[in-house]
Amino acid sequence: MATTTYAALLRGINVGGGRKVPMADLRTLLEGLGHGGVRTYLQSGNAVFSSDRGDEESLAGELSAALAERFGLTVDVLVRDHAYLRAVLDACPFPAGELEGRQLHATYFSAPVGPDRFASVDRSAFLPEEFRLGDRVLYLYAPDGLGRSRLAEVLSKPRLTKGVVATTRNWNTAAKLVELTGG
Repeated sequence: MATTTYAALLRGINVGGGRKVPMADLRTLLEGLGHGGVRTYLQSGNAVFSSDRGDEESLAGELSAALAERFGLTVDVLVRDHAYLRAVLDACPFPAGELEGRQLHATYFSAPVGPDRFASVDRSAFLPEEFRLGDRVLYLYAPDGLGRSRLAEVLSKPRLTKGVVATTRNWNTAAKLVELTGG
């Protein structure tokens, strides 16, 4: 099997008070699982690694189990390969090149989500904020940033994310993960 480079996106760690996973420990954990080329990006749960076994789902499950064993935390993990991450950037429906990284976000999902899931959201009530769906991703344009986005708050409601793992990265991070997984 060929070696593939992946990004692991850990949901909800190192934000706020608890759920700390030091990035050096995350690197060691990934290396201990037999992965190569391990690097982390920022402190918010982004890691890059190479593997010649498994698929995105099995690799995510393996890492999640290892995190539970090592840190005693239940951490949702998404693993995505370079080709997928590149396709997300290429398919962006917003003018990414004209926006600041804090204005554009990608929410990655563990499975496809359809527009019916978001049919109850009155999009016009949140303008100029907007969102669009892609392949297992939601693109969010929030001109004042995620922290001030009323739309982001609504989109993250449990009833809209039920049954899927969802984790969000700003556009700068999404682009950096493409670069880091690109070899």
